[in-house]
Amino acid sequence: MNTAKRAAQLLSTQNIRSLFESVEAFLFDCDGVIWKGDKLIDGVSQTLDWLRSKGKKLVFVTNNSLKSRIQYAKKFHSLGISVAEDEIFSSSFAAAMYLKVNNFPQEKKVYVIGGEGILEELQLAGYTGLGGPEDGEKRVELKPNSPFEHDKSVGAVVVGIDPRINYYKLQYGTLCIRENPGCLFIATNRDAVGHMTDLQEWPGAGSMVAAMCGSTEREPIVVGKPSTFMMDFLLQKFHINTSKMCMVGDRLDTDILFGQNAGCKTLLVLSGVTTQTTLRDPSNSVQPDYYTSQVSDLLHLLGP
Repeated sequence: MNTAKRAAQLLSTQNIRSLFESVEAFLFDCDGVIWKGDKLIDGVSQTLDWLRSKGKKLVFVTNNSLKSRIQYAKKFHSLGISVAEDEIFSSSFAAAMYLKVNNFPQEKKVYVIGGEGILEELQLAGYTGLGGPEDGEKRVELKPNSPFEHDKSVGAVVVGIDPRINYYKLQYGTLCIRENPGCLFIATNRDAVGHMTDLQEWPGAGSMVAAMCGSTEREPIVVGKPSTFMMDFLLQKFHINTSKMCMVGDRLDTDILFGQNAGCKTLLVLSGVTTQTTLRDPSNSVQPDYYTSQVSDLLHLLGP
């Protein structure tokens, strides 16, 4: 097998037509591609409308687990973009679906180091979630003869992005994984950083997951990109061959690798985490098929 990587092509009027005509569905990451924080990236709305008008299927695949699919649909609508809930595949949804397809017992509980999105998706799947934001205010008492109590019926710990992470949550999750027989350790994703606001990158779920790896000495089951777990659900829903999909993302190690692992065409946009310098760095082994500055270039190169 030839493992040599062909360098990514800059998207241009010369090559965009063949890409566009070979693709039935565009898969978009959200943070750094559609928006940064709560600010829409210029030209995105018009580009998505135009792609729909040309008969292209649009799907949104995000590693950010803070929101559920319902909450993401509301965010899209608040930014003036009409997106159906079943067009959204989030890592919070993937975590709940992983439990479901693996017949996780309904009577077992799930401890969440993460946001409301994970708790909501767990509830929709019929599971009882503990922790999440409400444990963000809890403190530990490091005193002699004062053991830290945890629920012995917790059968899985799900770790995602958590702006309210603390020592209490780390201890609770660690005890569940280390002391509850057969307890699963699930990570929504391992992104190092993310655009939590429009101006800066912030620590991503990878830092929370790394803390749990350190204290449990275990590696997690990762359900978000670049794992192709979410792709299985996407294919069940849309019945489109992955060779006719194009994954559009701003991260090489999650978005582009996810697309490549699934057999999709890949387009890197430079509006988020990855810079052209990083892309061209000799140490980078992940080369997308194409790259461009931002999503709206699709419209500018092809549109009316």
